[in-house]
Amino acid sequence: MLSLAIGPIAQSVRAADCSQAPLLMEDLEAEAFLADKAYDTNELLDMLKEADITAVIPPVKSRKEQRAYSHELYRARHVIENVFRALKRWRGIATRYAKLTASFIAAIHVRCLFLYLPVHTT
Repeated sequence: MLSLAIGPIAQSVRAADCSQAPLLMEDLEAEAFLADKAYDTNELLDMLKEADITAVIPPVKSRKEQRAYSHELYRARHVIENVFRALKRWRGIATRYAKLTASFIAAIHVRCLFLYLPVHTT
């Protein structure tokens, strides 16, 4: 079962996503962490190992020692990417139209409700 139990982090300045990952890792309970090559950092891999979470991150080509990862589980990452694609289809989120962080997070919550409700109502 796929679970998205990670809270949002919104910043006013641009920062690399991989630099924000340790903030999301606090109190994270998961069996696996799926991410793309941009998250292949020693700091993150050490945090995942310490938390006993399987890293499903393909290694960058420049790594001296290429580590193994589950290709099958990595393919499931497209579900998460589809959620972000659906969020970005809403112009207010894609362009960060909201001036306040609270308004931006609220817009994401509303959009997630619109994405979730049609699938789970009968």
